[in-house]
Amino acid sequence: MPTECSASALEFTGFNGRSVVAAFDGGAITSDAGALLLGETDRAIGLVERFAACFQDRRRPDLIEHEIGTLVMQRVFGIALGYEDLIDHDHLRHDPVMAVLAGKLEASRAGCAPLAGKSTLNRLELSRAAPSRYHKISHDAAAIENLFVDLFLDAHARAPAQITLDLDATDDPLHGHQEGRFFHAYYDGYCYLPLYIFCGRHLLAAKLRRSNIDAAAGAVEETARIVAAIRQRWRKTRILLRADSGFARDALMTWCEQNRVDFLFGLARNSRLEEEIAGEIEQARNASEASGNPARIFRDFRWRTLDSWSRARRVIGKAEWIGDKANPRFIVTSLKRKEIAGKYLYEAIYCARGEMENRIKECQLDLFADRTSAHTMRANQLRLWFASMAYVLMCALRRIGLVHTQFAQATCATIRLKLLKIGALVRVSVRRIKFAMASACPWQNEFTHAHDRLMRRQAA
Repeated sequence: MPTECSASALEFTGFNGRSVVAAFDGGAITSDAGALLLGETDRAIGLVERFAACFQDRRRPDLIEHEIGTLVMQRVFGIALGYEDLIDHDHLRHDPVMAVLAGKLEASRAGCAPLAGKSTLNRLELSRAAPSRYHKISHDAAAIENLFVDLFLDAHARAPAQITLDLDATDDPLHGHQEGRFFHAYYDGYCYLPLYIFCGRHLLAAKLRRSNIDAAAGAVEETARIVAAIRQRWRKTRILLRADSGFARDALMTWCEQNRVDFLFGLARNSRLEEEIAGEIEQARNASEASGNPARIFRDFRWRTLDSWSRARRVIGKAEWIGDKANPRFIVTSLKRKEIAGKYLYEAIYCARGEMENRIKECQLDLFADRTSAHTMRANQLRLWFASMAYVLMCALRRIGLVHTQFAQATCATIRLKLLKIGALVRVSVRRIKFAMASACPWQNEFTHAHDRLMRRQAA
């Protein structure tokens, strides 16, 4: 029996007497069927609706085809699915799963797609603090910043006894002539220097900043805003601020001391600090040479700078000898010696802050938070917030739907690859819309588990 092939079929190497052909004629098929889980996650936490409420739309109502909520959904879900560029939406606007998530299978006007393309979404990203003749969409920056904290608070059924807020600054490399770009000698390139604040996996702040500033610039204001919002809901929760030596600034430490917030910061070493633990360094060296292994000894002492600190503070010095050289390290804290020992404070509490760097990598590498290629800082800050909201959405899926599965601690990229990038044939009838997903999908149990947990969460 002869094989029937269309003129546009692509022929591949055959086997067992059969030819292998392919063609783009499958009809309504999506490669992102797992995005249905994102839709249920969004319904569980109300992210898109609350995020869209931070925007104002002054366009003529009779001319609006794509509502603000739809635009926000497209941008956040698109980033979560791996589509970081606005131009991707010229194709995604016809994708059936995105249409279902938007609740809009057909446009109300002839010649329009169900969803927005790059030009309309670009107007959203270029929105300003106040609408103008040529910028009808505006956004409330303060409301967006507060939303991150509200989503964090809503994720907890009850107030925890204590929480740790991690602060860090990182580079956001720039390859054009964006507003506010500066050369940063440490990173050896032009970049922004965004400030991130996390509590565990929860993102509380993503502040875009110029790079010609101190790493701790603006940290007092951001911390004060977040702590005030937390204490409105959790009055008895103890708060610890944790960061590297770039944040060991007197202004931030003094604010913590005045506002009942504990702190634990790295402290850059200098000759005076090294003199304080010179004896311990020698002891560590002798112990290392005797055992042939690295050795460390901790010393707890009070210390202050010559002129930049307003008071003496508790400092823990780690006197370590590795191989043939010393490796001294220091931390400064408001925690009392009788409450927690210096060795445990350094090894178990301070060193754990390195996990925050993995969260930043998820934001920048998996969810494109470093795609700040717009001309103005305002637009780039909004891009950073869109990527950050995509991170919050993915974290909610992981926290609510994937608990007790092998993906409970997976990165956003892994979750996207395993559970969101699923091929499906879409059949639309009068009564239902069915996504016939690939039968060979190896993660069906995890997908079903996530679906069940998300649906129970909404029903609760």
